[in-house]
Amino acid sequence: MRAQLALYPGSFDPFTLGHLDIVERASRLFDRVEVTVAENTSKKTLLSLEDRRRLVTECTAHLANVTVCSFTGLLAEYAVRQGAGALVRGLRQVSDFEYEFRMAFANRRLAPDVETVFLMTSEQYALVSSSIVREIHHWGGDISSFVPPPVLRALKTAQGPGPS
Repeated sequence: MRAQLALYPGSFDPFTLGHLDIVERASRLFDRVEVTVAENTSKKTLLSLEDRRRLVTECTAHLANVTVCSFTGLLAEYAVRQGAGALVRGLRQVSDFEYEFRMAFANRRLAPDVETVFLMTSEQYALVSSSIVREIHHWGGDISSFVPPPVLRALKTAQGPGPS
C-alpha cells in the first residue's frame, strides 16, 4: 500500500481554530497532509500569502505528518503534480455543502484519481469562519476564541483594530 497524501486547500485568511481542527483530524486519517495555502487573486486578503503560509506552519508544527505549501493555479492540477490521492474539505453548515459539492465535481472532472473527502467540523467551530474573524478584528473585537495564538499575535501586530 502506498503512502496516501491528502491536500487541505484554502486561503486561510486568517487560519482559524476550525481549520486547525480539520488539519488535526485529517492528520489521523492520512499518512501525510499538506495544508495548501492558495493565492486567491479575486480576494483582498488581510495577510500576505507568505504570512499565511508561515502562520499555518507555526500552528501545525506539533503535527509530524503535516507540511504547508502555497500554490497558484488550478487545485486539481496541483494535486496531480503533488501525487495527492485526496482533497480534504471542511463542512460547517448545509450552505457550505452546496459550494463544496460543485467544486468536488469540477475537481473530479479535472483529476479523476483525486477524491474529495469531507470532514464535518467539530460543533464548537461550526460558526467560525475567516470572514467572521476578519470582520470582528476589523471592528476591534476579541478574536482570541476563534484563532490559534500565533495568528492572534500576528493580527495584533499586523494592523491596529478598528475601521480603516
